[in-house]
Amino acid sequence: MAKLKIGVIDLVSKGPTNTLWSKIMHANLASIMPQVVATWCEQEGHEVKMICYTGTEDLHKELPKDVHLVFISSFTQAALLAYALSNYFRSQGAVTVLGGPHARCYPDDAIKYFDYVLGFTHRSTIQEVLDNCTPQRPLGKHLAAKGQPAQLPGVKERWKFMEPTLKKAPFLKIVPMLGSVGCPYTCSFCIDSVVPYQPLEYEVIREDLHFLLTKFKKPWVVWHDPNFGVRFKDNMEAISSAAPPKSIQFIAESSLTILTEDHLKVMEQNGFEALLPGIESWYELGNKSRTAHLEGEEKVNRISQHVNMMFRYVPYVQTNFVLGLDSDVGDAPFELTKRFVDLTPAAFPGFSLLTAFGEAAPLNLEYQRAGRVLPFPFHFLNNHLAMNLKPKNYEWVDFYNKVIDLTAYTFSKKALYRRFMATPNFTSRWMNFMRAVSSEGYGRLRFYHKVRKNLIEDSAFRKYFEGETTLLPAFYRNIIQKDLGLWWQWLPQGALEHNPNAYLQKNQKLTA
Repeated sequence: MAKLKIGVIDLVSKGPTNTLWSKIMHANLASIMPQVVATWCEQEGHEVKMICYTGTEDLHKELPKDVHLVFISSFTQAALLAYALSNYFRSQGAVTVLGGPHARCYPDDAIKYFDYVLGFTHRSTIQEVLDNCTPQRPLGKHLAAKGQPAQLPGVKERWKFMEPTLKKAPFLKIVPMLGSVGCPYTCSFCIDSVVPYQPLEYEVIREDLHFLLTKFKKPWVVWHDPNFGVRFKDNMEAISSAAPPKSIQFIAESSLTILTEDHLKVMEQNGFEALLPGIESWYELGNKSRTAHLEGEEKVNRISQHVNMMFRYVPYVQTNFVLGLDSDVGDAPFELTKRFVDLTPAAFPGFSLLTAFGEAAPLNLEYQRAGRVLPFPFHFLNNHLAMNLKPKNYEWVDFYNKVIDLTAYTFSKKALYRRFMATPNFTSRWMNFMRAVSSEGYGRLRFYHKVRKNLIEDSAFRKYFEGETTLLPAFYRNIIQKDLGLWWQWLPQGALEHNPNAYLQKNQKLTA
């Protein structure tokens, strides 16, 4: 096999950005699989250049030149930029490959713009692409292994491709790691809901943590596990055997079921500084928080007590909620969340709008059968900028009124002051403040106000939300064009639209 020149592009950002938050934090949002793919390709004897696009670089100057093959990893919100880049590289004669969450969620759309689209990816999957590095036109080829790989290159093996991205972070430099793939819980909206839980090799974890102590005085590590600590004892033993107590600082997303007080004591000893538990709803999904038989105010009180207890052991907690679930009716879900904000002032609440990401979860078939999924451009599908499901129990203006009211309450001066005073250390206070005044707090509030205004004043805009027309409002088209900048000219024809019912139609063909 001839030696190939390969480019690997990790799209953290969907376009240029110069916010303080992006400059400080985007380099810390790098994905693991692009680094894995770059490592595998180099181990096969190919020449590899990898870039992580954080939005602060001049992307055109950063792109690998004169390559035969380009791998692009993208979340759905950056899919249009990925499509434009693929079009550009194809015009240069390169073969293009898409991986990442968007490739898993929307493979039938992505194959229109890429030569290969990858689902679950093993080394053998990459080997197949390398062995058949030829254009696939007019439609690309979808490749997917049956499940997640049982082992992946660790930090030490990936370091060559990780270090340049970490150097872009001016202060806080966070190393991504994995202890497991899949999840034992079955949250109906989640891409990991049908992926079996599978721990990765603990010896690799130990080796990587030991390696990081040779690179940083006190490393920061974020676990990218969908639910960290399922095999709690094994995880903690791997950490404690690799490094002295608290010599490494950890961030993890986990469930309240795992985050018991006994476990938190062990996590404190092992250097855990930030935890992100999923609460999701006051009326369902209680298995993750040991509240399966509780709902409403009783659940609020129980979880508030639990989260407040967590602050005895960790200085930073983000609690995650999903707004617009089918179980939500009237004012109660929003008022209960306000109550939680009051009872748990130190926690940072993360709000997501219910979104159906293509083939991400079987429940999306039900949404599509009911005709509820809207064709919002991928650019806005990031759980925040657009809810592509017509709410079951709310009219659109009413829903946005409630989302705006909750967001304004959560990031009011009073709430910010209480959060600042209740937060235990400077780093956590700084993080909370930055997130509140950036696009996550005030920025989203401004955007929601614009959406509500258009819903009220622009009948065509409202018809798009109601599914009465598929004509994209200029409001959204203009944002896409501005964000893509020079890459707008490379956006393939038809890329602004997609079939929101493709998953259902494919499933019907398979079962016919």
